[in-house]
Amino acid sequence: MDLTLLATPWLGTPLYLWLAFLSLVALLLAFDLGVLHRKSEEISIRQSLVLSSGYIVIGLTFGAFVWWHIGAESGLAYLTGFVIEKTLALDNIFVIALIFSFFGIPRRYQHRALFWGILGVIVLRGIMIGAGATLVAEFHWILYLFAAFLVLTGIKMLFTEDKEPDLDKNPLVGFLRRRLNVTNELDGDRFFVRRPLAGSGRLALHATPLFLALVLIEAADIIFAVDSVPAIFAITTDAFVIYTSNIFAILGLRALYFALAAMIHRFRYLKPALALVLVFIGSKVFVAELMGLDKFPAAVSLGVTFALIAGGVVVSLLKTRQEAKTLPTANS
Repeated sequence: MDLTLLATPWLGTPLYLWLAFLSLVALLLAFDLGVLHRKSEEISIRQSLVLSSGYIVIGLTFGAFVWWHIGAESGLAYLTGFVIEKTLALDNIFVIALIFSFFGIPRRYQHRALFWGILGVIVLRGIMIGAGATLVAEFHWILYLFAAFLVLTGIKMLFTEDKEPDLDKNPLVGFLRRRLNVTNELDGDRFFVRRPLAGSGRLALHATPLFLALVLIEAADIIFAVDSVPAIFAITTDAFVIYTSNIFAILGLRALYFALAAMIHRFRYLKPALALVLVFIGSKVFVAELMGLDKFPAAVSLGVTFALIAGGVVVSLLKTRQEAKTLPTANS
């Protein structure tokens, strides 16, 4: 085998780094499904926190590797992207919880849908980031479109009131129910089952509500990627840093979901912080241009991003705790 092939750059990064990353991800997923969760069972909050902490440690360790092997600037960009993606995932957790509730998916079957959902995310994010990196390499001005989009999105988040989506009227749900044979009830953790067709009695393949939940989770991730992918392109154009920080942040989302789904309301004031982060990340592209800088300082980007998100978390926990204490008095 010609080992020089492994050093061939692909999207600006040697092929051996891509293979090492993908091998690590495959190993983590195989260990998760084949060892930790061979059976469908409910994941406790303690297990969820332990698994999530493990994925965070692995993600940060990989960031340290990027820092050491590629450089400090790439390492800082990785950490910034990791923090932003991890925080944006909190909104995704709320939507996932809503989807599972709508379809009546018990907690013991949710892990299977989330696992296969992660596999879909790995592929879809790869396609989106690869396409984005190619476009940016060919047309640098697209970065300014990304930046402007982030600023407008952040401003919209600041002034738009959250509304819980009505999944019963969701066009994707309606499309799936019209195009597929769908059972009214679950069949364990199976996505498809063979059932008699109404009227004819002929056996045919039917999708279960668990499969519909999986499709909606994938669709929700595509929507969230519209914010997160441009955000990290505004930090760095290195496709390897963008993709790896995204995937390592998302890998832990499945584990984090079971710990946070029941207490997501405690992070009520995190949305304004996220909105400010998007405005900052988008505006710094224009600031760097006005100041004649090749790139906005990576350390400043990470520091401001972390400070805004940490502030949002602290304010959320303090405010909701205070509201919980005053609630009994108000009711009395």
